[in-house]
Order: sequence, then structure tokens, then C-alpha cells
Amino acid sequence: MENSLFFGKFAAVLPAGGLGKRMGGTIPKQLMQLGGKPVYQYSLETFLKMDEIAEIVMAVPADWKDYFEKEIDSWIATNESAEKFRTKLKIVVGGAERWQSVENGVNALTSSAEYVLVHDVARPFISETIIREVCETLINKGSCLVAKPAIDTIKIASDGRVESTIDRRKVWLAQTPQASRIDLLKQLYSRIAKEPLDFTPTDEASILEFFGEPVYIVEGESANDKLTTPEDFAVFASRITQK
Repeated sequence: MENSLFFGKFAAVLPAGGLGKRMGGTIPKQLMQLGGKPVYQYSLETFLKMDEIAEIVMAVPADWKDYFEKEIDSWIATNESAEKFRTKLKIVVGGAERWQSVENGVNALTSSAEYVLVHDVARPFISETIIREVCETLINKGSCLVAKPAIDTIKIASDGRVESTIDRRKVWLAQTPQASRIDLLKQLYSRIAKEPLDFTPTDEASILEFFGEPVYIVEGESANDKLTTPEDFAVFASRITQK
């Protein structure tokens, strides 16, 4: 599919509302420095420079909204090539849970885009190739998520004792972006508002699955893994030097 057919059809919501408790420290992990710039900036830059993405909304912790706005303004002001991105980006306050941060982001979209890609900024090395594969899957099939096939044997256990083994050929490790039609997600959020879920969704796919919507897989890669623990910083920093 020609990339020109993608232009204007897609928006992105980047949830950056988590406080990264497993990381420790005094600031959210997405604001920590990785290779000389904050973690969130890697994926933000990737989405900003893609013509396929018409609009980006980043959902951040309420107490850190001013910090994000000032830091991004400073980055744009000192990068002539980034000035054109100013009108493409909006920052909103996230919700109590990740899915609510995404809902806030989706509801803040104002472009004429038909689809939205949701990507965690804690996955800094998302590639343009995968983003375009997600866009193509959205148009040709429908809602989708990026995921890696499991390579290890998967065990189900209780109280430290193995109960069974899962066929790993059916197991996929979810990543992001996770994507759907904007109008579909808004419909589902409205249904949740009327009849709250009895579980906390961990991602967009789990909401779509709950309501019986098909979700297709775009194969991911290790470079798109999530930065979660302090030890991850050394691993991710080494990836930068290898590029």
C-alpha cells in the first residue's frame, strides 16, 4: 500500500501517565534521561516526524503537566526542525488507570483522523516500519496490536507448583502500538461509563476483546520492549550506542 494513502488517517495517543513505581527515583521514568534525552522523547519524535500521523496527544500525570509542557517547549525552541511539530502535539492530564489516560487522550483528538494508535512512551525504540504495518493492518483487517511470539516454555503454576504447560505457539507477548478506529473506542468508552467493567483493563486489546471485537496481531520485536526496571536503563542505553 502506498504511504500516500495513509496521510491524515491516523492519530496517536501516547500514555505517559504512569509514575513508574518499579523504577524508583523521584521523577516518572518517562522523564528520566536515556542517552542524553528523556525516555518519552524517543517515541514522541518517531511519531511526530511521520506524515502518516496527523495528530498526537500525550497523556501525562496531573502534577507533571507543566513540567512536560515546559520541557517540550524548550526542546522545540532549540530545534529548528521541530518547530513544525508544535501544532501537531497536545498534552492532556492522564487518568487514574492507564486505560483512562488513553480515554482522555482519545477524547482530546480533534483532527479528521479515522484511526488511533496507542503507544507506551516506555517503549522508546518503536520503529517506523512497525507503525506503518499497524496502519496497514488497521485499514485491511481492523483493530490490532503489536506482539512478540513467546520463545520460552510457558507454565501455569499455583503456590509454587506447576499445574500445566501451555502451547507456546498460541502465546504472544503484548507490546504497543495497539490500534483501532477512533469511533469504535469512543463507543466502547461510552458503554463502560454506563456499565463499569468488573476488571481493570491493562491495555486497549483487553477492552476490545471484552466487547467481542476482533483484534489482529502485528509481529513485534525485542527493540520494542518496555523499559521497566533500573537495570533496563543499561540495556537500553547499549542499544543506542549500537545504532
